[in-house]
Amino acid sequence: MSNGDGVNDLNVDAELEMELEVDAVDVVGVKLLDAMVPGSVVDFDPDEAERLGAFNEDALNEADALESRIDSVNHE
Repeated sequence: MSNGDGVNDLNVDAELEMELEVDAVDVVGVKLLDAMVPGSVVDFDPDEAERLGAFNEDALNEADALESRIDSVNHE
């Protein structure tokens, strides 16, 4: 039982939050395994997709793209 100071409530909340995070990781892991089956369609919610790095910007910037051209002709 609680002694009224709220400490036990905080411990319960922290344990519940940790369990929910573990469950969310398990769900994402299962979805990833399902997604590896050819022809399967797996839906990820935006939070899951972000956690997996779906929205990380890793494209070249314009200067790097121009510098990497191999087919450019130099007319000097």
